[in-house]
Amino acid sequence: MVNVQKFIETAIQEIKEKAGDEKVVIALSGGVDSSVCAELAARAIGDRLIPIYIDTGLMRKNETEQISGLFSHIGLKTVDAADEFFEALKGVIDPEEKRKVIGEKFIRLFEREAKLTGAKYLLQGTIYPDVIESQGGIKSHHNVGGMPLDIEFEDVIEPLVDLYKDEVRDVAGGLDLPTEIRHRMPFPGPGLAVRCLGEVTPEKIAIVREANAIAEEELVEKHNPWQCFAALIGLGTGVKGDVRLHGWIIAVRAVHSRDAMTAEPLELPWDTLHKIAARITSEIPEVARVVYDVTPKPPATIEYE
Repeated sequence: MVNVQKFIETAIQEIKEKAGDEKVVIALSGGVDSSVCAELAARAIGDRLIPIYIDTGLMRKNETEQISGLFSHIGLKTVDAADEFFEALKGVIDPEEKRKVIGEKFIRLFEREAKLTGAKYLLQGTIYPDVIESQGGIKSHHNVGGMPLDIEFEDVIEPLVDLYKDEVRDVAGGLDLPTEIRHRMPFPGPGLAVRCLGEVTPEKIAIVREANAIAEEELVEKHNPWQCFAALIGLGTGVKGDVRLHGWIIAVRAVHSRDAMTAEPLELPWDTLHKIAARITSEIPEVARVVYDVTPKPPATIEYE
C-alpha cells in the first residue's frame, strides 16, 4: 500500500518541477482521480492551475450541475461540448474507435482552452489500471490508448499513474477531500457512450441516462456496490398494455471490487431486481426489457465497451 503522506509530498514536488512557472490545464471530471490531482496541483502551483470540466453530453443525470457546484470554489470552467461529441461519434460503432474518437475530442478541446489561457501543460488523473488495460489490449482508455499522439501540450502530467483506485481513495483521505468525492462511484471517462452499445445518439443516451439514474437510486444506498449502472445493449420485443413493443434492452450491472482489476457481481435480492425492472420499463416507455448481468471480471470487463 502507498505511504499516503510521503506520496502527497512527492507528487506536489514533482508537479512543481514539471510545471515550472507555466500554467497547467487540468481535466477535472469530479471523480476521485481527477479531484485528487486537482488538490495536489492546487497545492503545488496555486492559481496557475486552470480546472476545466467538459460536458460531453454523455454524463449521468444532473452530473454537470453537481460537479459545477462542488468545484466552484476553485474557479472551475464548464465547457458545453455535447454537440461536438455527438457529431464526432456519428456512425461510430466499434468500441475501440469510439474510445479513440472521444479521447481525441477531449484533447482537442483542452488544447483549445489552453490557447485561451496560455497553458503549456495538461494534468490528468490517469491511474495504473488505465495503463495496464490500454497496453494489454483489453480496452483503450480515453486518457491513455485513446489519446492522439500529436498533442500541442509540452507534456502531460500524471501524478497518479502508479496508483490503484483504492490507493487513490487513501490519498484523497490524506488530502481531507470530502467523503462524497473520496467514495464517489467510478464513472468511465467516455461517459455513457460506453454504456450504449452501437452508434451513440442523443436519443439513446437520454434513455440510458434515465435507466442509469434508476439503477443508482435503487442500489447505491441500500446495497453499497463498488460500482453499479445500467447499459443499453440492444433491441428486443415486449408487450405494454395490449401492444407488442419493439424496444430497447437495458442491462443492469452491480459489482464489488477493490482496484478495478477484478470484480464480482452482487447477489441482489429478487425484490430489488424486480423493482428496478418495473421502474425502468414503466418510467422509460422505449424500454422493452431489463436483464441483470452476473458475469465477474474476468472474463467480462466491468463496463460493456
